[in-house]
Amino acid sequence: MRIQERTGAGNNRSATSAHPAMGERLPTPPRERKPALAALAVLLVLVGALGATMLVLRAGDRVEVVKVTSDIQAGESVGDHATSVLVADDLSIHYVPWEQVGQLKKLKAKSPIYKGTVVIGEMFASGSALPDGKASVGVSLKEGQYPAGIKSGDTVAVYRVGDTGSGGSRSSAGSSNSSGPGASGTDGAPLVERAKVGSVQDHQDSTISSTNLPVTLIVDSGQAASVTQAASAGQVALVIVPGN
Repeated sequence: MRIQERTGAGNNRSATSAHPAMGERLPTPPRERKPALAALAVLLVLVGALGATMLVLRAGDRVEVVKVTSDIQAGESVGDHATSVLVADDLSIHYVPWEQVGQLKKLKAKSPIYKGTVVIGEMFASGSALPDGKASVGVSLKEGQYPAGIKSGDTVAVYRVGDTGSGGSRSSAGSSNSSGPGASGTDGAPLVERAKVGSVQDHQDSTISSTNLPVTLIVDSGQAASVTQAASAGQVALVIVPGN
């Protein structure tokens, strides 16, 4: 009995010492805190949020301004070729507010303005905006005296046409204009080699003849008389030339 008791006691001691204490961990060094980096991160977050807010507010600050819906040539007014569009307000750009479109129609374009342009005040001036040495001449053309699809801004040659049987009148008219540049018109040479189409009246306008097409031409001042004389006799024809 004693031997068994000793053996049991020895076994109990070995079992107790064989198991290490659970929950014991190696010591870890304390973490180093960096308050400056934390403050910088917070600052960056605040700056980003402020920037996003400003962009949203800026995008919502819009104004209604004038945009042209067709080409406007130098010396022409906007007329009915205008619509409104919303743009971001910018005091450095002199947009024309939509409520001033009535006053804008009284002004003339200083240079060609193309379809889809959001206009600014510097594009227009009061009175005629024709360049020096140029004149605006109106002609009324019958079918066959102008090419299909002619439009404002086209470059054309102006020819004198008519009944070849009335050679005397044509010769006299041609001789009276021979002093002007390119004004002979009797030998196949054009009255004007290169003229700019200022405007073309819409065929759908009920105020004009259904058979004639009113066209405004921009020519040199020295050529205006010969073109006007031929136009009054219905002897003007236009041909689109290279350069358009």
